[in-house]
Amino acid sequence: MHRFLSLYCALTFSAFAGDLQLTLPPVVYATPDVPISIYYDNIILTEKPEDYRFEFKCKLGASEDRRWTVTPSDKDVGDYPLAVTVKDVGGKVLEQAQTTLHISPRKSSSTKPLRVLIVGDSLTHASFYPNEIARLLALPGNPKATLLGTHKPGGAKPGVAHEGYGGWKWSDFLTKFAPETPGVAAGPLARKATSPFIFPSADGKKGDFDLLRYFKEYCDNQPPDVVTFLLGINDCFGADPNNPDAKINEVLDNADKLLAQFHKAAPNAKLAVGLTTPPNARQEGFTANYKDKYPRWGWKRIQHRIVQHMLKRLSGREKEGIFVVPTELNLDPVDGYPNNNGVHPNPTGYAQIGASFYSWMKSKL
Repeated sequence: MHRFLSLYCALTFSAFAGDLQLTLPPVVYATPDVPISIYYDNIILTEKPEDYRFEFKCKLGASEDRRWTVTPSDKDVGDYPLAVTVKDVGGKVLEQAQTTLHISPRKSSSTKPLRVLIVGDSLTHASFYPNEIARLLALPGNPKATLLGTHKPGGAKPGVAHEGYGGWKWSDFLTKFAPETPGVAAGPLARKATSPFIFPSADGKKGDFDLLRYFKEYCDNQPPDVVTFLLGINDCFGADPNNPDAKINEVLDNADKLLAQFHKAAPNAKLAVGLTTPPNARQEGFTANYKDKYPRWGWKRIQHRIVQHMLKRLSGREKEGIFVVPTELNLDPVDGYPNNNGVHPNPTGYAQIGASFYSWMKSKL
């Protein structure tokens, strides 16, 4: 299986050279009765995806106007090669790439209770996709799941917690600290000023990053089994669209540091890194938020490049507990967003993010 996926990973990366930058992850995860899609706009770099023809070759699924989609059944469990060809309107082949569709069984092989920690920015703070993960994990066939965390915003449903904060970056979880009044440490009281993983020193003047203490005080002294991460928008939003690589590499250096800390403190935990999500397909969403300062096409170019760098930097690192989750594929850039927001989905889009994380989890349960 790993040799098979490595082959497809190499084929996927070879697609980066074309003008359209056709980009696929090595694996697309699915599970019975949970729809998963690949939206055309999310896999190539263009302002007009409608100007191209997309052909998908796979034993399962179907192509529609803006996406390829599949809702597997129980009999479909297994691995399926999935090939994508992009053509111009005249039928000329422009770019090709391949991946693997992996469909996991509905019933998990393990009955051991599952402990999940969700880490992220404002997309996580909104709590829609953590709610969806919790809903899906509660379906028959799954082990009992507990969502860990100190942050329980108003949008979080009963039993849902996480560490998701608006405007936060990878580096914030490593370094964000502001001295508070005596007795105020990590957790809910300090969540806006201090990383939940940082605790004040004895004199209260500096902070110490301490995941073991976090696990002890907020996770019943047990490490999580799965930690999901969805970050990157705030880190790179102001990068130069014409030359974002230096900034992206700096950001992924911070990601590596945080992931290494988690692997050290929880060596058996699976660290699931969601690929940075694509933008609203409509410029009006960006105009509503940022006027003319940050156009949609600028962020689209940065986001597409982030995904490519994440795939190159993070794929094939399972021995370090790191896994890549293709959250960028299954988010509808039109119907998954409101008209007036560039990067924050609507409930439909958030549910698609939750489905992507859940489908990956099913492959590990």
